[in-house]
Amino acid sequence: MGRQSAGILLYRFVVGGPEVLLVHPGGPFWSRKDANAWSMPKGEFSEGEDALEAAKREFLEETGVAVDGEFIWLGTARQAGGKTVHAWALQGDLDASSVASNTFSMEWPPRSGRQQEFPEVDRAAWFVPDAAIEKINKGQSVFIQRLLQAIGYA
Repeated sequence: MGRQSAGILLYRFVVGGPEVLLVHPGGPFWSRKDANAWSMPKGEFSEGEDALEAAKREFLEETGVAVDGEFIWLGTARQAGGKTVHAWALQGDLDASSVASNTFSMEWPPRSGRQQEFPEVDRAAWFVPDAAIEKINKGQSVFIQRLLQAIGYA
């Protein structure tokens, strides 16, 4: 099956058109990266696990917000490294400044023998589509384009 991820691209309408919610990965490796570093909230799931349920779980883990509603299937795309990403869009709103992510541990600094804990997501923000395409991981930009087509903004 290979590595599989599932995520939800939350969108809302504001004056001037749609915006999408993206999250920035936490941890020292990503702290100074911006362009092509952001992502929709997503995560890996196991064979036999329902991809949409995994996407909802990952959204909750990475934002602290549970979502449900009428999901729009955006299909799949392959990211660098060969991971297949399954994506859905959902119209909704949340305060990006209040996002609260789960954490992970890693040895930091490298070869120090010390474990440090970091948030999986260190921040979230709303972006207009053109800015989102510049910020999001290149392998996920197709989902923004598919969303725009689905909601009549392509």
